[in-house]
Amino acid sequence: MYFRILNDSHSGEFSYLLADHTQDAVLIDPRAQDIPVLLALLAERDLRLRWVLRTHHHDGLFPHEPSLLAGLGAPLVQGDGGHTTLPFGDGLIQVLATPGHTRSCLSFAWRDRVFCGGLLAVTTCPHQAYPQSPQDLWDSVMQKVFTLADETLLFCGQEQHARAVSTVLEQRRWHPYFSGLTRDEFLAQMDVLSQRSVPPPFFEE
Repeated sequence: MYFRILNDSHSGEFSYLLADHTQDAVLIDPRAQDIPVLLALLAERDLRLRWVLRTHHHDGLFPHEPSLLAGLGAPLVQGDGGHTTLPFGDGLIQVLATPGHTRSCLSFAWRDRVFCGGLLAVTTCPHQAYPQSPQDLWDSVMQKVFTLADETLLFCGQEQHARAVSTVLEQRRWHPYFSGLTRDEFLAQMDVLSQRSVPPPFFEE
């Protein structure tokens, strides 16, 4: 397996390049500005890019991003595309509908890891100060993520001053917004957060 993490230290955004022994590769949450680096990494290992996977997007702010990412030459998977599994190497990537950060967020599960974008990074997205749909976010975390095995690795899409990877056990026990709160308490906190925050200039559907 080949695995690379790209991180923008200014914005906190993470992108991931994942390849298996068959030389098949996927890119998760790539940014258009990083395309030259991503192409170089693929060429360096002679990898075949099968999918470009986006856990979420803010294309209202960056309208040219999808067309630029299409230049990578692989199908783009995002939003409500209808996929439940994607062939990858000699296995499958599971596509999980995990709305909340935006209304059409996805998470991608492969073997012992889940790439969950902004699902757990409640206040750290540089393009959106608070969840678009807090009710859906609570349900996605509690029903889709916290029900996974304790040792499942969780890779975030953005974070500030924290790790790129954690485990389900860690997040279930110590997450500042999900651990130890009821659904109503969580929603009350999100309501306060939304009132204190400056609304983003565009909410992605």
